[in-house]
Amino acid sequence: MQARSVYRISANFPRVEYSMIDQIRRSSRSVCANLAEVYGVRSYPRHYRSKLSIAIAENYETQVWLDFAFDTKYIDKNQYRELCQLSEEVGKLLTYMLNNPARFANWKVL
Repeated sequence: MQARSVYRISANFPRVEYSMIDQIRRSSRSVCANLAEVYGVRSYPRHYRSKLSIAIAENYETQVWLDFAFDTKYIDKNQYRELCQLSEEVGKLLTYMLNNPARFANWKVL
């Protein structure tokens, strides 16, 4: 959901900001892609933690790009709040998965 929303909103950024557009889209998509990889490596504790850590980092990166987009007035306050709220929810879920692997992974002990 967040990646699609970021994609749609970033389509309205000025074309001269191609770098910002590319980075915010990449980081938001990377959260989803790494989460898919987490599922694929859930039998391997180190890989599970690694992929989740990357997803969390990419989510933080997306938040930084949202800050830049808001500061440059490419998104309004409501869009900023909505996307930040989504990102925070995603972050909480990812952190929960990292801290409670037995609920999501195929192993019991870290």
